[in-house]
Amino acid sequence: MAYEVTATRKRPKTFDELAGQEFVAATLKNSLETGHIAHAYLFSGPRGCGKTSAARILARSLRCERGPTPTPCGRCPQCEEIARGSSMDVIEIDGASNTGVNDVRQIKEEVLFPPTSGRFKIYIIDEVHMLSNNAFNALLKTIEEPPPSVIFIFATTELQKVPATIKSRCQQFNFRLIPIETIKSLLAQACREMEIEAEDEALFWIARESTGSLRDAYTLFDQVVSFSDGNIQSDIIREKLGLVGLDRLNEFADACAANDVAGALAKIDELIGDGVAVEQFVTDLAGYYHSLYLLKAGVTRESLLGYPPERFSAKVLEKLDTQKLAHAGELLFDLHRDIRYSVSPRFELETLASKLCWLDRWISPAELAEAVNRAGAVLKGDVSRPLAQGAESPRVEIPSPAQREIRDEIKPGQKGFLSEGFKAYKAAKEREAAALSAMPAVPPVQPHLSADVQTVLKLFNGTIIKSGTE
Repeated sequence: MAYEVTATRKRPKTFDELAGQEFVAATLKNSLETGHIAHAYLFSGPRGCGKTSAARILARSLRCERGPTPTPCGRCPQCEEIARGSSMDVIEIDGASNTGVNDVRQIKEEVLFPPTSGRFKIYIIDEVHMLSNNAFNALLKTIEEPPPSVIFIFATTELQKVPATIKSRCQQFNFRLIPIETIKSLLAQACREMEIEAEDEALFWIARESTGSLRDAYTLFDQVVSFSDGNIQSDIIREKLGLVGLDRLNEFADACAANDVAGALAKIDELIGDGVAVEQFVTDLAGYYHSLYLLKAGVTRESLLGYPPERFSAKVLEKLDTQKLAHAGELLFDLHRDIRYSVSPRFELETLASKLCWLDRWISPAELAEAVNRAGAVLKGDVSRPLAQGAESPRVEIPSPAQREIRDEIKPGQKGFLSEGFKAYKAAKEREAAALSAMPAVPPVQPHLSADVQTVLKLFNGTIIKSGTE
């Protein structure tokens, strides 16, 4: 018997076998039981999550000799033809290679003919978002008012590219990414069926690397089985995938928490020497700090962390709070985005490592804003040239409003110069006193900068990082 890949061998044949899509399976089963069958369905979601498999199961349920039924028998000629892909009344079309108006016109001509056998003629169009706008427009009328025996099932990974006029004429089902625990249990089941031994951690890394795609997990599983000699171990997985592993991530994070830049750089050199790609290390490190962030926030579920909580570095958790761990994630996200365009990815990674080593001294924007606000209460004037400790500001004589009014009102040499001058001076002083009493009280300006102002200035000048005591 010819070898069959695991993804094909384990392809679901009923709605109950559709992993991770319980809502979709339950809704379609209920519609089949009640006879509420739509003329067009739109399945959307990430790759490898079961869209095409669900379309084939739905086609089998509709064309089964016992159907329409939510549980097709799988033994009648109709079910067997669909399983082999040889049914003349279940037409699968690749939307990526049949994108033009002429392809749609051919479909419009074919739907006028009844099915050769069975109740329904079913069109499954995969990657439907690849159709051109003219092709979509040509298909509108047929989708809205198809013959009673014709059913369309569309599948797409990019729902946003499907026109709203198409979506409004279909029943939409959104497929989710499959949880890691579900993929892990299915991989363990495949190991038992193939009589292969596998470490629990090794299956976890395969499931995690698949990023929610069961098809990708089965493909990677087949590759690992090919050279594992019947025993899948975690070190084999790390070598195959170029992964770092939790122990080495803990060692790197401990060096950073101890402000040991040389130790962190030595760990990077060791990992790269073992064949770990820079981009893979950044990806694993981002996942590691994400788990630390969840732990610091109080999350202890192993399904979210990937490992038991006690396996993570206690030193890092003790030294860093959630804000600093979140900032580490931001640094890693930026590096992961920029590293593909870098002329020296390793140098950028080493620069990031030095930043992580000083992460405990990082000041968050909220803390900086608070320090600036406190400094603003005592800082008056230009802070670009701060006064020395204990120095006094130079005094500049500025004429008061009363003195300026006297100069304008009294001219030397006028008749009654002294008496008129006294009256003008008195009136001006009274107006000045009234104006001052209406003004809010202003705190006195301190002769030197406060501690908050000095902290802000040191931060901007870089001295707060240079001195380990501040």
